[in-house]
Amino acid sequence: MSVVISKSVFTFLNKLEKNNNREWFNENKAEFKSIEKEVKAFYNAIFENLNKHDDIDKLKIFRIYRDVRFSKNKLPYKTHFGGSFHRTKPKLRGGYYLHIQPNNESFLATGFWEPAKEDLLRIRKEFEMDDAEIRDILANKKFNSVWGNSFVGDEVKTAPKGFSKEHPAIDLIKKKQYIFTKKYTDKEVMDSGFLNEVDTSFKAVRPFFDYMSDILTTDLNGVSTI
Repeated sequence: MSVVISKSVFTFLNKLEKNNNREWFNENKAEFKSIEKEVKAFYNAIFENLNKHDDIDKLKIFRIYRDVRFSKNKLPYKTHFGGSFHRTKPKLRGGYYLHIQPNNESFLATGFWEPAKEDLLRIRKEFEMDDAEIRDILANKKFNSVWGNSFVGDEVKTAPKGFSKEHPAIDLIKKKQYIFTKKYTDKEVMDSGFLNEVDTSFKAVRPFFDYMSDILTTDLNGVSTI
């Protein structure tokens, strides 16, 4: 029997969005626990598949409860599921993420969300020195047929401190995150082939991860730092 995301997951999340309060949630706790079990099984199946061709040391499935302590939005519950998969450090870098949300808001994300300060500088220095290899990866037809040919994420307005805004690779250097995303409809997420689609898409990002892992485990002279 294949592992799937059923319509009941989206149905519950839609109801939660309309009834985002503790009283309703507690009254429907049994239904939540049922779909949570289903969703966790799906994330665990992704974890198992990834470990057939990668080395993932941790799966983190985020809790449905929102941390409202420092937020203007005081609604107590998230209206989506999210889970991240961490590659084994220090040798392997990068991570994978699956977001499940109704109304065609589900997506995959992969890359580098919040690089450490020293890692971000190392990446920028690499692109400053030579951006040919990353350009080749982004231009590869097989790669960009899945992930596109450009990063999404935050960036500085002109140039980071110590870098020229006139540098030919400034479009890459000014990035603060190096992320790729891929959106899905509810119908696509519920399809019996979605588990394989997730694995195939994540597998396609490996040339980028291999390149970035090499950068982040060596200095500018190519000498290992681990």
